[in-house]
Amino acid sequence: MPRPLSRRAALGLAAGLVPGLALTGCGPNSSAPKAGSSAGGGTRTVRHARGESTVPARAERVVALDTDALDSAVTLGLAPVGATTVSAGAPFPSYLPGGRLAGTKAVGTIGQPSLETIAALRPDLILSNQVRDDKRYDELSKIAPTVLSKTTGPTWKENVRLHAEALGRQSEAAAADAAYQVKLRDLVTALGGPARAGATRVEMARFLAGAPTRLYLNDTFVGSLFKDLGLGRPANQDKPGFSMEISPEQVDQAAADVVFYSVYGDAAKSDQGKITEGALWKNLDAVRNGRVFRVDDNLWMLGIGYTGAGLILDEIRKDLAPTGG
Repeated sequence: MPRPLSRRAALGLAAGLVPGLALTGCGPNSSAPKAGSSAGGGTRTVRHARGESTVPARAERVVALDTDALDSAVTLGLAPVGATTVSAGAPFPSYLPGGRLAGTKAVGTIGQPSLETIAALRPDLILSNQVRDDKRYDELSKIAPTVLSKTTGPTWKENVRLHAEALGRQSEAAAADAAYQVKLRDLVTALGGPARAGATRVEMARFLAGAPTRLYLNDTFVGSLFKDLGLGRPANQDKPGFSMEISPEQVDQAAADVVFYSVYGDAAKSDQGKITEGALWKNLDAVRNGRVFRVDDNLWMLGIGYTGAGLILDEIRKDLAPTGG
């Protein structure tokens, strides 16, 4: 059984090292116990969005059916035996260390997992959420104990705690959170302190192929990171909800001091060109002041967990406080 992360390991996380380095005996090439069993023996009962599940005392053969569960497993020191991808044939999120997932098998796409492929892996725990897999909960539970969170996004820290409880890795989760808090404090200092951070209005925009451009609100993963940092938000985006959509004629709605943006899909099929080449965009304060930054869509949209959050904070520091701290 891997030892809990020490204070030194937590500080390593805060410095930007990949979490969950101790993987001895818990990778996908480990000998496979019977489904639902635990190499360490014993079981525990975990409460989750669909009731209660009896899980191994310390699960080892885990299948993650959404990107937040995948981030949790890797952050907490596991190489899942199986995980879903965003589309057929797509790789696992590129921000996660590839070597960690070298033996992880794709088990279908998010929201459409293959039950047969999952069963063949003989997992001892399945992690997902109601948004993706509520209708498959009974079928999944016949394969292995299944733990569902209600949703993803702004509840990500709560979800990590649930995943950690299900995995029997609460001490690793506590270390990851402590490292995240250290990184937050250091970044706020590098940004000039809480008052200066709060006076900087920051937004996240996303150009989508075949769909309107989105500006993300507070009830999102990235919105929660902005709030954790105490960054200011444009008034029209500082509210509950997922996102607001804008057309090229509504670019004034994207006014902010700093604009982070990403592109999903074929940029030529999105409004990116129409917007960024237009006069309204070029007149935005963030554009005129050179404070517009393209970011990795894969990370900022899918990196829902402590590993993803830490890397996003690193990008914010690089863009907004390159010589700070």
